[in-house]
Amino acid sequence: MKRMQVLFLVALSSTLLLFGCGKEDAEPVTEPVVEQVIDDVDEPQVIEEPEETEPETDEDLPPEAGMVRSRITNEWVTEEVNNTRPITVMIPNTKTASQYGISQADVLYECNVEGSITRLMALFQDWTNFDRLGNVRSCRDYYVYWSFEWDAFYIHFGGPFYIDEVINRPDTEDIDGLSSSNFWRANDTNNSTDNAYVDTKGILSDINKLGYDLEYRNGYSDEQHYQFAPADAPNTLAQYGNAITANKVDMSPTYPVTNCYFVYNEETGLYDRFQHLSGEADGPHVDRANGKQLAFKNILIQNTYYEVRDQKGYLAFQCHDTTRDGWFFTNGRGIHVTWKKTSDYGATRYYDDAGNEIELNTGKTMVCIVEDGDSFLVDDVKIGSTN
Repeated sequence: MKRMQVLFLVALSSTLLLFGCGKEDAEPVTEPVVEQVIDDVDEPQVIEEPEETEPETDEDLPPEAGMVRSRITNEWVTEEVNNTRPITVMIPNTKTASQYGISQADVLYECNVEGSITRLMALFQDWTNFDRLGNVRSCRDYYVYWSFEWDAFYIHFGGPFYIDEVINRPDTEDIDGLSSSNFWRANDTNNSTDNAYVDTKGILSDINKLGYDLEYRNGYSDEQHYQFAPADAPNTLAQYGNAITANKVDMSPTYPVTNCYFVYNEETGLYDRFQHLSGEADGPHVDRANGKQLAFKNILIQNTYYEVRDQKGYLAFQCHDTTRDGWFFTNGRGIHVTWKKTSDYGATRYYDDAGNEIELNTGKTMVCIVEDGDSFLVDDVKIGSTN
């Protein structure tokens, strides 16, 4: 089929003023109408422009194929790491402690035990590369409940009889150095207590021997513990009119033996950890395995109800079925929060004063458990519990 396209070329119809030859006027000249026949041609294709989308930032793109956001830190990890249950390890924090591997902890808990000393519980999501982890020390029952909320394998070296009830529960999956042949004592610590270690190979051996499953148990695989701000839009706390400046968070008043404190490093955006244990000089808190100073993106403070159990000073803390106050520090700022944990395995949730769950920033988190009535310092200003 042919299609006729008629082009009407209309010339200028105007009077030309001619000069010379004795003529003043000339007849108007009109271009003829030209009829042009064009053979069949295909209809031109209409190419739709793709919709514009927001470009992905570097933070949105995994560094390697198959990586996903960690459920614990929001950092990039492999799917295998993200789907494998973490471990929690009891670590001493005294001047005789030799801490190996602690800088790799994704979440670190600190809480008082008897005698005003503190003990640490380190949570590791990726625990596949340890050739020496510890020291490993004894259990306190309140730490087990914090371990429960991560569905972690709880690693310890014995403990007082107060732990028996929770440790002997059928759902408690712990690894005890007292009954394992995979722990060893080092001769380089010059003490008989803070010298027990374990490694990845030994942990895996015990998990297999005890019949534990490396995959999250039913009900935990989809659990999002902390809420995180997008990596490319960090939480600066600028949305809170009552946020305070927090360049130094000093826990010495509540941890009088450890005397730990955190200093905000503007270059890294992290809180570097320092401590001056009784009888030792003030200095960075360093991992002996690699010489790295401990540093955290987020600091959570939990004011917690407690009781003294006996004359030896053993303590009990109310880990859940309560709502109490605390603080959240990140990026050199801080806000007051409340925290709530509703069940043994339920995650501890943190809320701002308007009742909204807070968003942490991507990275490691320090959790400081503070006895009700104790205080700490922020830029030399005393902060106390409101409970």
